[in-house]
Amino acid sequence: MANSRKRDQAAARNQPGSTPPLTQDPHATREPTEHNLEAAIGHEVRAFRKKLGITVSDLASATGVSLGMLSKIENGNISPSLTTLQALSRALGVPLTAFFRRFEEARNAVFVKAGEGVELERRGTRAGHQYNLLGHIGNNTSGVTVEPYLITLTTDSDVFPTFQHAGMEFLYMLEGEVIYRHANNRYHMQPGDSFFFDADAPHGPEELVKLPSRYLSIICYPQHETG
Repeated sequence: MANSRKRDQAAARNQPGSTPPLTQDPHATREPTEHNLEAAIGHEVRAFRKKLGITVSDLASATGVSLGMLSKIENGNISPSLTTLQALSRALGVPLTAFFRRFEEARNAVFVKAGEGVELERRGTRAGHQYNLLGHIGNNTSGVTVEPYLITLTTDSDVFPTFQHAGMEFLYMLEGEVIYRHANNRYHMQPGDSFFFDADAPHGPEELVKLPSRYLSIICYPQHETG
């Protein structure tokens, strides 16, 4: 059994491609919200401009605002006057209030006490697969939907190695043991093991080795996706 597990893990390490450097600083801080208004406006101006497919120079010509001033506005380095915002609003074809959208958006959070996750039947759920949703936020500033589940498998659970849906999925094994299949590879998952994969390939628990088994499943996909 141990040798089988090592072979499965070796197969995972030997997949083609290497991990790219991670560029986001998880400990980065931002200015308090009241000092972020300029950055919020700049972000929206740039986004609306790019959506129209025009350059900063084009926008400068349409508004009469200098190229240097527009660059400072888009980079959040200056607070534009109301007159300038009105000119940008007309040139970009958006209401004036659109520039403040990111500044005013609420940042939501969900806290779930132990044992209080919402038990549900997720679309495609197999018999005996207990899904407890640990939190959900609909529209958010990231543009990504995240579904965190606590999944419990028992003697009543079906094996089902052909789940397939959009997005990425992360598993973290808490209890028990399962042989988990992803595409053509099998992974022997034990407590403490984790697995991160492209969910568009067929996947799922193929063999229930030790029950009950519990693991965290975190699925994420763009908000416009439905599966």
